[in-house]
Amino acid sequence: MQYSQKVLDHFMKPHNIGKIENPDAEATEGSPACGDQVSIQLKVNPETQIIEDIKFQSYGCASNIATGSIITDMAKGRTLAEAKEITWKEAADELDGLPPVKMHCSVLAVDTLRKAIKDYEVKHKLSEADKFNKDTIVEELKKVIYPKVGEDIVSLKMVKYAGFEDGVAIIDLEIPKFDKYRDNVAEEIQEHLEKFKEIKDIKITM
Repeated sequence: MQYSQKVLDHFMKPHNIGKIENPDAEATEGSPACGDQVSIQLKVNPETQIIEDIKFQSYGCASNIATGSIITDMAKGRTLAEAKEITWKEAADELDGLPPVKMHCSVLAVDTLRKAIKDYEVKHKLSEADKFNKDTIVEELKKVIYPKVGEDIVSLKMVKYAGFEDGVAIIDLEIPKFDKYRDNVAEEIQEHLEKFKEIKDIKITM
């Protein structure tokens, strides 16, 4: 697997690593059991809503650490509204690219940043907590990356149906039986959806 020099630099000497004492907001996404986890903490100026300090901790591979490092660099000094607009593709581009099978690390870093911003907004009554529904599932599936090409499964039109009924998330995927990434995609869907307390069971058909 070929990493860019920027990925290696951020892996060897990550920026903004550590914890903030009494952070204004924080979030953790992923799971060490599944291979990757990122935690992000924020210190925000309440008048300007500029992110004045941001730290991260990462449990995972080189690209997981590098994306945590670059996303905190990109968010620091921006307003909350500006930081929310950072995409996982922009983060990967800032690292001069990531191997397709590692694009999910960039998604995880951006997702954690957005969750930390949401935590700040809810705590300061700037917005309400998200309400769970079928659209929540579709939005979460947009964070599942097909490793072969490094794009999400919704944009690739691999999701033929996504529903939610009586606590069961129902996902219908179009992916050939001979596809070597078939199990990886199913496992990542499980990982993304099982964090929602509203979901009691996940049924994936392929």
